[in-house]
Amino acid sequence: MKNFLSMNQSELAEAKEELQRKFQKFKDCELSLNMARGKPGADQLELSLPLLDVLNSRSDCHDASGLDCRNYGELLGIPEARKLFADYMGITPEETIVVGSASLTFMYDCMARAMLLGVLGGDKPWGKHEKVKFLCPVPGYDRHFTICETLGIEMINIPLTELGPDMDLVEKLVAEDETVKGIWCVPKYTNPLGGSYSDEAVRRLAALKPAARDFRIFWDNAYALHYVYEDTPVLNILKECKKAGNPDMVYLFGSTSKITFPGAGVAFFGASRDNVDFIARQLNAQSISWDKINMLRHVRFFRDAAGIRAQMDKHAAILRPKFDAVLSALEREIASTGAGSWVKPKGGYFVTYMALPGCAKRIVQLCKEAGVVLTDAGATHPYHQDPEDSYIRLAPSFPSPAELAQAMEVFCAAAKLAAVEKLLA
Repeated sequence: MKNFLSMNQSELAEAKEELQRKFQKFKDCELSLNMARGKPGADQLELSLPLLDVLNSRSDCHDASGLDCRNYGELLGIPEARKLFADYMGITPEETIVVGSASLTFMYDCMARAMLLGVLGGDKPWGKHEKVKFLCPVPGYDRHFTICETLGIEMINIPLTELGPDMDLVEKLVAEDETVKGIWCVPKYTNPLGGSYSDEAVRRLAALKPAARDFRIFWDNAYALHYVYEDTPVLNILKECKKAGNPDMVYLFGSTSKITFPGAGVAFFGASRDNVDFIARQLNAQSISWDKINMLRHVRFFRDAAGIRAQMDKHAAILRPKFDAVLSALEREIASTGAGSWVKPKGGYFVTYMALPGCAKRIVQLCKEAGVVLTDAGATHPYHQDPEDSYIRLAPSFPSPAELAQAMEVFCAAAKLAAVEKLLA
């Protein structure tokens, strides 16, 4: 199809009529397809079923030290699990806490504790300040924004590229404003762009000179080994913070939610030993211990960090054809039309589509009318307000290949129709 941007009004009107006829056929099919969230598909969940059978006797419920994991104790996690997930994060067991089943829960807890009780080095809880602000690279993860909005924390948009946030702006805001208490970061296969932070971006983050002594980097490394096409290395932020003289400035978060079972995996946290000691004292009021049986299952299932990588190789083999289907459909149907652009990620769970400004909400609406559910337009920005109304997050993982092919046909038709409507307007 001819590039829409080079068409005159008559040609656009003709293209619109043709696209409307095509789109009506999709609506008549009464589809019911969901690409709204980055959920593992059933074939990925099957990979972890053996995990449920690794403990099948009373003796299996004891860790290597003889600790009975059925009982209370070990608030920071069993030693074997702390070692396993410390290796995964590239830190030491003493810098690691193994917590519940979801890293998002612990992120919320860390933010809530900071608001109520404060963080190491702070003179008072964040919530005692008249205003608390957080830097939010955009496009970003909607659940991060929800945490801030729920707790009354003001969010500031920071432009994000495939190599990291706009560090000139980050450095300026952090140095000038002591009400800026932190920044959200998804450093590897960013949600949703799929890029990874450059060495320069990591080093500049680690060397920040915040006006707030209790500033924290919330380093949500959710996709640390979630390569699809290529495993991209990212510098170890805790090591870089130590080099820069800021050992207490970063909190690391991770989980096995997209490695084993979402909601039934293991979450883990990393920070300086002083931070771990400080947070442990706060956790003592919140919990006696986490689910050690589940920690032990995961330790026995994976054995070591190499076992986690072997599992991720299997995930990548399942996800790659699905990402190929999305990217090939966009290349085939959209590339020549000028209706939008996209980023080809090396890993993660999403493909980000950038529609012509003012078209994202319309595309999502059209897809919904045709039975294809997408993440809401605007979810990639704080307060659900994408100023360009451009970003759409596509999640290829959950649908079957056949469903994905159908969904992308609908999406591409909707993207083209919305673009033509916008150009005519």
